[in-house]
Amino acid sequence: MIAEKMKKLVNNSSAIRAMFEEGKKMAEQYGAENVYDFSLGNPNVPAPAEVKEAILKELEEEDSLMLHGYMSNSGYEDVREAVAQSLNQRFGTAFDQKNIVMTVGAAGGLNVILKTLLNPGDEVIVIAPYFGEYNSYVANYDGRVVVVSPNTDTFQPNLTELEEKLTEKTKAVIVNSPNNPTGVVYSEEIIQKMADILEKKQSRFQSDIYLISDEPYRELAYDGVEVPYLTKYYRNTIVAYSFSKSLSLPGERIGYLVIPDEAADGSEIQAAANVATRILGYVNAPSLMQKAVARCLDARADVPYYNRNRETLYNGLRELGFSCIKPQGAFYLFVKSPVEDEKIFCEAAKKYHILLVPGSSFACPGYVRIAYCVSHETIVNAMPGFRKLAEEF
Repeated sequence: MIAEKMKKLVNNSSAIRAMFEEGKKMAEQYGAENVYDFSLGNPNVPAPAEVKEAILKELEEEDSLMLHGYMSNSGYEDVREAVAQSLNQRFGTAFDQKNIVMTVGAAGGLNVILKTLLNPGDEVIVIAPYFGEYNSYVANYDGRVVVVSPNTDTFQPNLTELEEKLTEKTKAVIVNSPNNPTGVVYSEEIIQKMADILEKKQSRFQSDIYLISDEPYRELAYDGVEVPYLTKYYRNTIVAYSFSKSLSLPGERIGYLVIPDEAADGSEIQAAANVATRILGYVNAPSLMQKAVARCLDARADVPYYNRNRETLYNGLRELGFSCIKPQGAFYLFVKSPVEDEKIFCEAAKKYHILLVPGSSFACPGYVRIAYCVSHETIVNAMPGFRKLAEEF
């Protein structure tokens, strides 16, 4: 018999992954070129040339025992220093290596920081629509997720409801901008207002509330949109970052946490995160990839590629009568379902070999997520199916 907690997690397993697995079966049946899988945020853009060059240089130039051996659980000191200085140059911050913990992707980083911060019963506020795995991450440490309902006009955070749901039990608020699944970038005005609310609540409750910024899509922003760097607005901010999307390395599982000195108990959190990395079984982030990404901190994602997909998909679906806001970042389109139960709509799309993810997976029913990190041809070839789908509804 598996653990009772795991029974619940298995039953609520990710709809995104389930759709992805179904897509693989359909590809075998109908041919991959005839299946339009928009389910998983798996970049179709190759990693920049700098990544391959960096890996080869590390293999050729570094001592094998050092390169593939253990290091501090927080990661190589030179890598962490390189990350800190890159952030300082880009955002005007003042970090050094002690503020950086190299992690097994952003998911690993979120688990490390939640393990570090949460006591059983502590509340973590999430803002819908949000990445559904947050529920499992918080449950891992016996925390309680509190959901702020979606603002479906703009998909900016509902700050009035956020203020109402902050309590003495609130330990953290997780934000994700550019957002999965909407592609919305939280504005500087919204971030500043959120910071003001959190400061007031901290003062009222005489407690510390941490703002955890989940940032795997930071580099994917369009039309000159600026993505605010949250440590500059609120001192109790902790950043979880991943190179999965910016460098097209999702399977390599490499990222980092930023834990500023000015955060309450910052030095204790840094030390505890180092230990949490070990006791959660990660031990340390992958050694070769740590060294490789340190050489690629100036490399950039192919934003024009994603932007072409964004424009083609958005304009195409709007012309067919579908309703959605234009994403400012990431590589997702969040489309209003023409029927109240979006799962019916997703099921109908399968008839045309189109795979979509229901919005209820993101605590926002009535919408579907379309991941456009696919080949441009996939989007173009899917349009006749979308047309038939539009006619059907």
